[in-house]
Amino acid sequence: MAESPPGWAREFVASARAGRMATSSAESEPHVIPICFVLLDDTIYSVIDEKPKSGRRLLRLRNIDQTGQAALVVDHYDEDWSQLAFVLLRGPAQTIPGNSTALAALREKYPQYLDMSLDRAEMVELRVKRWTAWRSTETP
Repeated sequence: MAESPPGWAREFVASARAGRMATSSAESEPHVIPICFVLLDDTIYSVIDEKPKSGRRLLRLRNIDQTGQAALVVDHYDEDWSQLAFVLLRGPAQTIPGNSTALAALREKYPQYLDMSLDRAEMVELRVKRWTAWRSTETP
């Protein structure tokens, strides 16, 4: 069961346009990549879309297959440091075939996905077990 995030953190993550997913290989080699995602309950979903890729299985997917773990950080930077904030989400992860509920939510959040054929696309599913949240002030 996931721990409860601070009251502001769930909306902060849900409304974010992008985050940075961290994985590591079985040899502990780190890998961080920007992703688009959706938060449903306590699970992050990200689809492997049609943007150009290297042609081989993506490193983040290979890492998740090897370790079963991932993390996602969502942050807000501002030159006014009283506005800084971040949320770090960690937990078990797996690669899954397309999830229709998650895909519908991703398409609602990112209209760019409406024109992509993603019904059979692979997804990353990160089940959030740990929330770490910080912001410099009480107002987001």
